[in-house]
Amino acid sequence: MKIEAVIFDLDGVLVHTDHFHYLAWKRMCSEEGIPFDESVNYRLRGVSRMACMDIIMEKAARAYSSREKMQLAEGKNDYYKDHLQSLSDADMPSGVLDTLDKLREKGLKLAIGSSSKNAPFIIERLGISHMFDAVVDGNEIRCSKPDPEVFLLAASKLGVRVDRCLVVEDAEAGVEAAFRGGMWVAAIGKACISNLADYHIGHIEELQSITASR
Repeated sequence: MKIEAVIFDLDGVLVHTDHFHYLAWKRMCSEEGIPFDESVNYRLRGVSRMACMDIIMEKAARAYSSREKMQLAEGKNDYYKDHLQSLSDADMPSGVLDTLDKLREKGLKLAIGSSSKNAPFIIERLGISHMFDAVVDGNEIRCSKPDPEVFLLAASKLGVRVDRCLVVEDAEAGVEAAFRGGMWVAAIGKACISNLADYHIGHIEELQSITASR
């Protein structure tokens, strides 16, 4: 089946903001006296903000109300946005811009499918918003990954059948979401441990050969 579109996760694929998230979550947890480390942070990859709160609260010494969790999540996001002010193209992995250009030259449609509500700000900050035919972020979806909603909506916006879309993901939850959505999946980074991916790539530039072969 011919691939007509590529849908990218944002954080960890097109830009490295994990360290910003980690610092923001760690600050919030420190203020609340909740244990937080890299192992917990890894479990937060690719899931919604409130789903992250539920994971973090597993180690809390007391129960938090829904309102309290919402307030803490909003505070964490404020910390995260403060860190994003220093975001630059230096935070993008090498080869990203060239790969996006090459894929567009091939006539492929490109989209972003991210659970982050900050996705529009991030791509504007990086100056790459014009390179995408559609953007779906956390403000538009009700269900976080591994639910396929974000990718299904992206495919719908692109007007491309799901079985002609290739999703690029660095989180296992995202790989599962694309798989459940009936799309081709290229896993990169830590998501390469997933056996649900059709491709396991070490560098984003490998997408050029994958799309050429289908």
